[in-house]
Amino acid sequence: MKQLLLCLLTCQFIFAQKKLVPLQTYFPPKGNWESRTPGSMGLSESTLNEAISFAMAHETSMPKNQELAQIYNFYKEPLSDGIGPFAERKSSSGVIIYKGYIIGSWGDVNNTEQTHSVTKSFLSTLIGLAVEKGLIKSIHDKVVDYVPMIEPYDPNPYRTGDQIGQPQFIKPFDSEHNRKISWDHMLRQTSDWEGVLWGKPDWADRPDDVPSAWINRKRHEPGTVYKYNDTRVNALALAATTVWHQSLPEVLREKIMDPIGASNFWHWTGYRNSWIVLDGKLIQSVSGGGHFGGGMFINAMDMARFGWLTYNKGKWNDQQLIPESWINLSTTPTNANPGYGFMNYFLNTGKKQFPSAPASAYAHIGNGTNMIYVDRENELVVVARWVENKYLDELIGKIISAVKH
Repeated sequence: MKQLLLCLLTCQFIFAQKKLVPLQTYFPPKGNWESRTPGSMGLSESTLNEAISFAMAHETSMPKNQELAQIYNFYKEPLSDGIGPFAERKSSSGVIIYKGYIIGSWGDVNNTEQTHSVTKSFLSTLIGLAVEKGLIKSIHDKVVDYVPMIEPYDPNPYRTGDQIGQPQFIKPFDSEHNRKISWDHMLRQTSDWEGVLWGKPDWADRPDDVPSAWINRKRHEPGTVYKYNDTRVNALALAATTVWHQSLPEVLREKIMDPIGASNFWHWTGYRNSWIVLDGKLIQSVSGGGHFGGGMFINAMDMARFGWLTYNKGKWNDQQLIPESWINLSTTPTNANPGYGFMNYFLNTGKKQFPSAPASAYAHIGNGTNMIYVDRENELVVVARWVENKYLDELIGKIISAVKH
């Protein structure tokens, strides 16, 4: 009897000890990501396979040539011609991560392709790191106080007459309206920034009206009206470059991509004409969103690593790569658009973005559609590429059904 009692007490102690030890989060090492079968994770394999088949069956009709797609998708825009670079896409691809492990995938997940506006989330991350480092004191500071006159690179600087040797400086935040714009306004796409950058005026991107009306429109006070606009995102990328005093891809590689074990195949480019001279060095100001070309070229597996990083509130193994407070700010809505945080965190406020998903879920979304879906309640990260936008919620609903079966 004493032995039985001792055994029971010992078992209770061991069980109690196990309860006190939290399960360690899995972070994939560089070059490898552990896969597990859905069944071994307690999921419905048949439902998950149905979701994958659904994704493959609903590939976007967008041309695979992304330069043609630029015209195809934005043919209603003035000045919609691309300034590149561009890349050919493959068929639909994606990967499903559950509790940190791969439980399913489809297509070529290792092909490096444009991810379009998912690029914005990488850009906003670097703004967060600049705040952490003290390069930006507050996101409510005016951007103009941080951005000098910028000298663009001119391959033929020698002009005639009075213009000989005179650089044509860029002053992106120097108008009466633009001087009122803060970093927060730019991150939330509520700035109503005005101007022309890299040959593209702000009114050339998704105009509400004919160009003449758009040019002469009444400017909204910064922070009051949301407007998705990549010319303004490019202005933010230029401002961030001057704050870091180096190219943003170099900062991203050092601070984020190498620590999370990303491949060596991703690259982030600007337009063919977006070169500046900074500190005596020739630097390309990258495309912040991929509209008109450029942006982040990346494979699905590296996208999943970034999604797993934001899922874990900016932490990777024992390193806090992005401040948790920045992730929290990034997923905080505003009155101007309750469904949008910092670029490009699309929130599920009121379950409007994804009716089938929890309200706490969010997604990094780009044209195509390219998507990194992040769902802490269901312990999911899903990368879906080149799936028709109108089917994304149904796809997510099927994946969640496999988890909750």
